[in-house]
Amino acid sequence: MTSKEIILASIKQNNKVKETPLPSYNNFGIVYEDKFAKFSEMLSSVGGKALIVKKEDLDKTIKEIYPEEKVITTNVQGCSLGNFDANAQEDAHKLENIDLCIVKGNFAVAENGAVWLKNSDNRHRSLYFIAQNIVIVVQKEDILNNMHEAYERISFEQAGYGVFVSGPSKTADIEQSLVIGAHGPKSGYIIFVD
Repeated sequence: MTSKEIILASIKQNNKVKETPLPSYNNFGIVYEDKFAKFSEMLSSVGGKALIVKKEDLDKTIKEIYPEEKVITTNVQGCSLGNFDANAQEDAHKLENIDLCIVKGNFAVAENGAVWLKNSDNRHRSLYFIAQNIVIVVQKEDILNNMHEAYERISFEQAGYGVFVSGPSKTADIEQSLVIGAHGPKSGYIIFVD
């Protein structure tokens, strides 16, 4: 037997893989006592703001936040502030003058202050990024604790565009300083409807 064969035989004889049970992930992820408070804290840290309003006060609240905005588009049922139909536009470049975009969010994640947007109602995905200001409306009961819960809610079976959004546009590349509204909406509100 050569030295190589002796070494390989020794490795084979001593290389025993033990059966090790995999860890359980049933209790995985952070859980918050007050999901809205945590969501609001995380969103605020990246330049956004979160509010809770009654459904009947939605229009009034948005009008108080944005009293000067002229061109407004919305796909939120019960919001009557829209005066521009973004879906009627063939070319997404026609959306460039939107002052305020009010869109429906599917759910929010307290852990990182993000909202999942996957609206088949919106013809142009650029709508979320081209408007001067954005308001995302989410049902209050749709605040999740963490991304583990979020991924359980996302369906990857149907093709389509979906994105997590957290507050207004921002960048921190330049001198490591946070700049809000650099290349997208300059302000962002997440309004939870109770």
